[in-house]
Amino acid sequence: MPTPVVLDCDPGHDDAIAILLAAGSPEIDLRAITTVAANQTLGKVTLNAQRICSAAGISVPIARGCARPLVRPLYVAEDIHGESGMDGPAFGALTVDVVEDHAIDVMHANMPATLVATGALTNVAMYLQRYGTSAVREIVLMGGSTGRGNTTPYAEFNIYVDPEAAAIVFGSGVPVTMVGLNVTHRALVTPEVVARLHALGPLGRICGELMTFFAATYREVFGFEAPPLHDPVAVARVIDPSLVTCVDAFVGIETTGTFTRGATVVDLHGRTGEPPNARVAVGLDVERFFEVVVEAVKALS
Repeated sequence: MPTPVVLDCDPGHDDAIAILLAAGSPEIDLRAITTVAANQTLGKVTLNAQRICSAAGISVPIARGCARPLVRPLYVAEDIHGESGMDGPAFGALTVDVVEDHAIDVMHANMPATLVATGALTNVAMYLQRYGTSAVREIVLMGGSTGRGNTTPYAEFNIYVDPEAAAIVFGSGVPVTMVGLNVTHRALVTPEVVARLHALGPLGRICGELMTFFAATYREVFGFEAPPLHDPVAVARVIDPSLVTCVDAFVGIETTGTFTRGATVVDLHGRTGEPPNARVAVGLDVERFFEVVVEAVKALS
């Protein structure tokens, strides 16, 4: 049976591909898409969710969530995702609306399910605080790293935006799988992958244009020759767990460090004495991963 999923995201170039992967994969029953401010403001990322769903003919509830982190001002990634949050393609008319209910209420209405979170964890933390943990089968998130960060030397963007929310999620007792930069940096969208997407018709060309813009900003900011497709790796873990190798470990979230706010402190060798609270991704079958991505876009095309 397909896995019921609520996708909480902040589109975002890689979030857009994550939406397509979740909607186009028969292994997932995509129940709803919820949005959270992170890559851009809440209004912009919600509009982007509508744009990609309209382009792909995806008809699931889209709900707005939190417009800012729990206790901090919002920090956005305009240098990576552009002014709109999803710069690059020209999108057509919107064919899907946004529901009036708040994201966490839409999450609750679609439980039990797996929560896949590819943005800041504000909505997920708010859901757990309001509704508890009993209906959440698992939380699979793109965020953190076992090593270096991408927003500060030790903090990955999604965790950096709202580390207090991340601390709530990792301390919740819900099964958590963390798919971090140490793995997603292997999922590089090469020109060959872009060409495969372009060949899939209008939707594939949108994907190719998204990745072309993403490639340019990653090259300018980080010096990458090809951009990493972060968020779909978390979705892929739900589709086929064998695609993403994980180990059990304790993950602490740094909320007070002068230079380390948002760092995920991953105890791979049991040095803290704390029991594991997460499955942590350490490996990725890159070739099979991109096969799954291309097939999902093809199915929606």
